[in-house]
Amino acid sequence: MRIDVITIFPDMIANAVSYSVVKRAQEKHRLNIIIHDLRDHTHDQHRSVDDYCYGGGAGMLMKPEPLFETVESIKCLNEDTRVILLTPQGKVLDQSLARKLSLTEHMVLICGRYKGVDERVRQNLVTDEISVGDYVLSGGELPALILIDAVARLLPGVLGNYESAQEDSFSEGLLDCPHYTRPADYKDMKVPDVLLSGDPKKINKWQRQQAIIRTYLRRPDLLKNMPLNEEDLELIRTLKKGDI
Repeated sequence: MRIDVITIFPDMIANAVSYSVVKRAQEKHRLNIIIHDLRDHTHDQHRSVDDYCYGGGAGMLMKPEPLFETVESIKCLNEDTRVILLTPQGKVLDQSLARKLSLTEHMVLICGRYKGVDERVRQNLVTDEISVGDYVLSGGELPALILIDAVARLLPGVLGNYESAQEDSFSEGLLDCPHYTRPADYKDMKVPDVLLSGDPKKINKWQRQQAIIRTYLRRPDLLKNMPLNEEDLELIRTLKKGDI
């Protein structure tokens, strides 16, 4: 996979992608990240990337010319390239979307700043708008890094144990169940007996139940579209009664 990142703070992106899973993905040649300084495609002595909005109002807007020219300078663009604008107005990034994006061969990420981008960029250049939540950040760099990390760890061969990516929170639409490691007894806080039983069926059943309980208590909205069996539904009915 190739990801081109367009930003006015290239060092901010370069530093962050040189660590951990994203670094490993690049070292294993599963991911190629190219960073473009938007100011390299400006044509005035101040290297301006923003200007006042027509019609007035507070805030500056990112100009169309540098953005169009930067995207057009990327040689490997094709009809399958996804040009993604990181914006609070976009579709919220979730695990399902991250999984879909991990199957994409080429993405271009536009890191917005100021009040946003000229609408002509949205209408004629961008294929997707993605948000990382219902709040406003100073720019698109942090959301771009979140997207890169979420996608990189799903690429085959990147994680030490690829299966671990498939068992994360949200991988099946549920929050993850509780996990424990050694020691089995720490200051009288004990690991549940079922996890020490060595019985895979009992362990899997416990983990499923705990995932549903945690999801019900913390993110009940996630259960609305989940394929639940009768045992799951009975557990939820019990939770609603307050018996657990």
